[in-house]
Amino acid sequence: MEFFSAEWLGKPLWMWKGFLLVVVVLLAFDLGVLNRKDKEMGIAESLWLSAFYISFAMIYGAGIWWAYEVGELTTSDGVHAGVAYFTGFFIEKALSIDNVFVISLIFTYFAIPRRYQYRALVWGIIGVIVLRGLMIGLGAALVQQYSWVLYIFGAFLIITGIKMLVVPEGEQDMSKNPIVTFMRKHMRVSDSLHGEKFFVKETDSKTGKMVRVATPLFLALVVINIADLIFAVDSVPAIFAITTDTFIVYTANIMAILGLRALYFALAAMVHRFHYLKYALALVLVFIGGKIFWNQIVGKVDPAISLGVTLAMIAGGIFYSLWKTRKDTPVPAE
Repeated sequence: MEFFSAEWLGKPLWMWKGFLLVVVVLLAFDLGVLNRKDKEMGIAESLWLSAFYISFAMIYGAGIWWAYEVGELTTSDGVHAGVAYFTGFFIEKALSIDNVFVISLIFTYFAIPRRYQYRALVWGIIGVIVLRGLMIGLGAALVQQYSWVLYIFGAFLIITGIKMLVVPEGEQDMSKNPIVTFMRKHMRVSDSLHGEKFFVKETDSKTGKMVRVATPLFLALVVINIADLIFAVDSVPAIFAITTDTFIVYTANIMAILGLRALYFALAAMVHRFHYLKYALALVLVFIGGKIFWNQIVGKVDPAISLGVTLAMIAGGIFYSLWKTRKDTPVPAE
């Protein structure tokens, strides 16, 4: 019992184990039941499954709110904990939408059929859980030991937001991606897909012996996870600017990413409709970064105001994008 009552990163160990158990059950149900057979996921199915994940994340957030407000984790600022979770969740979800275009480029470059894409994305979440955990743990340690690191986070978010506003997006050539180049140079890679397999045995052309080689599906999986780690450089400081509660930071991040895998197929079909969303996300980053300095110099911003402003910017960016691109020609399916 002492093992479960022990604390890790400021919270009882049972909370962390309970959350990871929830994630494992969701992934097992998703991968082992709903998508046991490889198939193309349609837009309707993608939206329904995404709605399930978003609803679950909302219920989970309500549970956190209750636990911090009147439950076992009652604090003097329980409302802030609940609002911080939802603010972090919506920010991470919105920032993740901007990642869909890159994921689509990766799948297109490696010629991954749609029926194998979802399985790769679900397996990829396992890597995300570990990598995000490491980044958030490092960020929490830095903030705890050196509180002035938050100012660096704030300045970084403001600079990143301004850069998104003024610097035009460039075309990305995956064939020149340093990660792809490095892996092809240092790994044996098959020239063709082998279904859902990440590794297969093939005959080496030089030695004539059977050797284990990676498939293009494995390369796509690795590149997607590394891309997610790069994207986390924006999202992790953003949520730390909202709260330094490591448990809320981690759970909000993972809950948002879990749903992204389901929403990907609907978004990939209409990613061209969200062209102007990046400007709203840029304003969100500038707002969150500026809030850090405001809190320290002027006074703490009401969490409800922060959540309201964040939602208004994201919703405004989505609706303006949909309205502005209403006459655009749809992108052909893969």
